[in-house]
Amino acid sequence: MWVVAMFDLPVDTKAARREYTLFVKNLKRDGFTRVQYSIYARHSSSKENAEAHLGRVKGFLPPDGEVRVLTITDKQFERMSVFWGKTRKPPEKPPCQLELF
Repeated sequence: MWVVAMFDLPVDTKAARREYTLFVKNLKRDGFTRVQYSIYARHSSSKENAEAHLGRVKGFLPPDGEVRVLTITDKQFERMSVFWGKTRKPPEKPPCQLELF
């Protein structure tokens, strides 16, 4: 099982930024790793273990914002498609200034 935590937390005040930082630190302490900005995931060995981590995330909740937690199986996680944007290529070399035929 995979436990995926997705969140949108305010960071408009110093206190809100502190709460955000504390929430992320608690996720990392609980074994979550960053998948994408504001999306953290961790593997759990069983459904019961996933529920235990879900309970911990509930305990970490800051007073404001929105947190969604999704549990999915290994097979579902495996079928995730990941797309990358275009990669930059080095620019073409300029032509020689003088060519003799």
